[in-house]
Amino acid sequence: MNLSKQIYIDLFDKYYLALVKYASSFVDKDNAEDIVQDAFVELWERKEEVEAGDYISSFLYRSVYTKSINKLKHIAVVNKYSTARIEIYNEKLKYLSPENIDVLKYIENKELKEKIESAIDTLPPQSKSVFRLSYIYGLKNKEIAETLAISLRTVEAHLYQSRKLLKQKLLHLLKLLLILHFFN
Repeated sequence: MNLSKQIYIDLFDKYYLALVKYASSFVDKDNAEDIVQDAFVELWERKEEVEAGDYISSFLYRSVYTKSINKLKHIAVVNKYSTARIEIYNEKLKYLSPENIDVLKYIENKELKEKIESAIDTLPPQSKSVFRLSYIYGLKNKEIAETLAISLRTVEAHLYQSRKLLKQKLLHLLKLLLILHFFN
């Protein structure tokens, strides 16, 4: 016996509110409603395979549970990605701030350039390529992603990690440049 339209409607009426309440224990109400609707859509799409019986409630609860966990993981990734993007933009703003422009003029010194190049060379190969394409050749992140056949998120992650590593390796040089700037 396959799932008929009337049985489906009866199941929806019987379980919808309870499933929304269950999903709300994981996510907000709007997402909970979407998840439950998706679970019922999945049930309908599999109506030829499903036999009307006791296990349907288990199927629905398991489906809602899985979809809720996946939604939580998705939200975590989006939040982490958004935070990383904000940090990247803040770093760019700091780098391009008026106070740093004067300091950057000192980098024309050959010895400093060599130290910076040496620090860049210590980056992992993919990060080094992304960093050079961005800061030396002036490509936009999207252009870098297309050139290297990687995702935009990967480009941003490489830039973030590269700046973080270079900042650690070159912090002493930045302090030296600041001292030189004040005594010049």
